[in-house]
Amino acid sequence: MDCLDPVLGAGDLAADRLEQANINPQTGLATDYLNHFNEVMMLLEMLPAMPDCAGDVLEWEPLDYIGHFENSTFKDKNLAILAYHAAPAKLRSHLETQVAEINGLVCQIQDRLRQAPSPTVVAAEIADIATHEIKPLISVAGAVIHGHVEPEATQHEGEGAQAEIDALFA
Repeated sequence: MDCLDPVLGAGDLAADRLEQANINPQTGLATDYLNHFNEVMMLLEMLPAMPDCAGDVLEWEPLDYIGHFENSTFKDKNLAILAYHAAPAKLRSHLETQVAEINGLVCQIQDRLRQAPSPTVVAAEIADIATHEIKPLISVAGAVIHGHVEPEATQHEGEGAQAEIDALFA
């Protein structure tokens, strides 16, 4: 490791500084990243009652962790990016796996919306997918950010959100 590599708990990444910035000092990850997904989640769940939200759903674009913070108004966004680079690779990888699944589902939903004659035709189905598939993945991503990933959780990758949740709470 290069002497200039960031290290959690030291220098700019001291635990108290990370805590003040709402960055988990053990993982180096910030839950602010989940706001990107919570926004689209809210729109998807509102779609049956407010089909005019479909345009906002279609405008949503995937953003990786660094991209989110680079484009955010998060006060300590540079610290969040630095801490991300210092986060354990296993946690970053697991978070990125959850994010890829979320992004894939949202992109499938966007395709379904584009193909539907009207948002109202698919709104209930989309809200159901959001509630039962995307929301659990966001919860797993939050658990990863907080360092609550059991070793078994990484063995279930590819088996879906329920396996991840089962592994977290086993």
